[in-house]
Amino acid sequence: MPEQKEYRLADLQLPQDLRKLSYLQCARLAKEIRSLMVRTISKNGGHLASNLGAVELTLALHRIFESPKDKFIWDVGHQCYTHKILTGRYKQFRTIRKEGGISGFPKPSESPHDAFISGHSSTSISVACGMAEAMRLAGDHHYAIAIIGDGALTGGLSFEGLNNGGKKKLSNLIVILNDNDMSISGNVGAVSGYLRSIRESESYVRTKQEIERNLRATPKVGVPTIKVLKRTKDSFKRVVLKQATMFEQMGFVYLGPVDGHNQQELEEVLKTAKCYKTPVLIHVKTVKGKGYLPAELHPSQFHGVSKFDIMTGNPEVSGDDCYSAVFGKELTEMAAEDERICAITAAMEFGTGLQYFAAEYPGRFYDVGIAEQHAVTFAAGLSACGRLPFFAVYSTFLQRSYDQLIHDVAIGGLHVVLAIDRAGIVGEDGETHQGMFDVPMLTSIPGTVIYSPSCYAELRMCLRRAVFEDTGLTAVRYPRGNEGTPAFPLDDLNTEYTYTEDPEAEILLISYGRIYEALWKGHETCERSGYKTSLLKLTRIFPVDEELVEKALRYRVVIFFEESSGFGGISTIFGSLLAQYGFGGRFVRVSADNFLKHASVPSLLEKADLSEHAVCRYIYAYGEKS
Repeated sequence: MPEQKEYRLADLQLPQDLRKLSYLQCARLAKEIRSLMVRTISKNGGHLASNLGAVELTLALHRIFESPKDKFIWDVGHQCYTHKILTGRYKQFRTIRKEGGISGFPKPSESPHDAFISGHSSTSISVACGMAEAMRLAGDHHYAIAIIGDGALTGGLSFEGLNNGGKKKLSNLIVILNDNDMSISGNVGAVSGYLRSIRESESYVRTKQEIERNLRATPKVGVPTIKVLKRTKDSFKRVVLKQATMFEQMGFVYLGPVDGHNQQELEEVLKTAKCYKTPVLIHVKTVKGKGYLPAELHPSQFHGVSKFDIMTGNPEVSGDDCYSAVFGKELTEMAAEDERICAITAAMEFGTGLQYFAAEYPGRFYDVGIAEQHAVTFAAGLSACGRLPFFAVYSTFLQRSYDQLIHDVAIGGLHVVLAIDRAGIVGEDGETHQGMFDVPMLTSIPGTVIYSPSCYAELRMCLRRAVFEDTGLTAVRYPRGNEGTPAFPLDDLNTEYTYTEDPEAEILLISYGRIYEALWKGHETCERSGYKTSLLKLTRIFPVDEELVEKALRYRVVIFFEESSGFGGISTIFGSLLAQYGFGGRFVRVSADNFLKHASVPSLLEKADLSEHAVCRYIYAYGEKS
């Protein structure tokens, strides 16, 4: 057999040239893609393990379908890196997640090949249903293809999409279940067990594929025989599998499971899916972290990863020194004091620091899968029967449970504590992951108490107050990363507020959370230049203490810096109360009111006027030298 030319990414017009490659050439290209990913993510950080597992699948999709006419909807977007490389962004891939570079998630404004922006899980099937129907109405016969992981399939919205897609009998809808038996934390629940039982039926699938391959090679009678077998496949499958799959009962043709790293098998099953005039679900088995041993051995650690050493896989920064770890350890200590305490996560055991609690109290630890709505209502049920549940969740994902917070927790006055991780700006993950909306969301719910500590010591105090003093819906929100070395004094911390008064000051600076550090440094810098300011650090940020509003009335200028969307935020509420009290001075609100693109946290804080330099600019603009 003659040696085949080895094409490299730089040699190809992508994605169209992919169709001219042999399977061997595709395998070489997959190896190059994986190498590029590992090199780039080791420097930039990003989602590595899930993308390494989807390389052959993405190659197959672009060889069998025609993007952007066929719409690829990537669930969560954690699997889209190969897709970006293959759709004109190979040269820019080194800029992924960097300010001014390409996004780590699908982004239609970046490329027509990115059909839909996605940063939260379980949405792809619903989106694909809508796109498939829109194309049908327009007389467009191209396909809408949802690529969803088995972890995302635990989200309730995915089943709503399956139910609707099967009911509508959309002939141009294909769902690809990328099953790596792993979400961010290990998959849990009945869905995971069900998929495991299907995986064990591989002998049936391999037999079916071999029969079909042989029939296609048989002249004249082969193809008609395949059509007959397809009409009778349901009864044949019941003989082999004993029952129809859940997906077939919902109205989908089920194909699989197939090997997600076998290029030929993948392409054959995709071609077969195009033969049907009804919704199809293809079950693809992949290995998370494929091709990079540290990621294969520890896929959870390489889901969303910071910079790391390629040779060892070791990250540059230890996860033990961060707000998440401090929360997890403190909660574990409190659980020893109060047996009512339970901990809940939505597939984020390690991301939220709950691994310490899970190891010590496995009987009181609950991973409910990617199901934030269920997590909140489950917590309400625990609370109604005398338990004290903590739901640890990223700010951006808490948004999915707004109705449950109101209806199932707050109305009944149930004591549920939200440990809101990644509150505020998170950086390179971009618009879909910034934690900018938990404060406006929670302040709209009557009876809610919200704390926003500015350092580890305050975090520990707030957690204890949330357990031992508060009742009702209580939230403790804290940022991603570590506290650094606080410049402000730590001997006057409490769970209410800290007021640093200068009797000669005409300007009052107010803030909460980690950006109080910027206020303190700006205050000290400007004081050396002769500008006097007083400081107010809120720890319990809601409800707003009206005693503090009265303190603010004596100042000529009040400037409120808030690392949150200000609309409905604490700065807006404080300003409204000032007006009610007849404040005659000037109130300035500085907040992050727009969707923030991907960039480093320091850069985004600077752009939002929430940095030390920005604080100084405001003091100089509104103050007077003493």
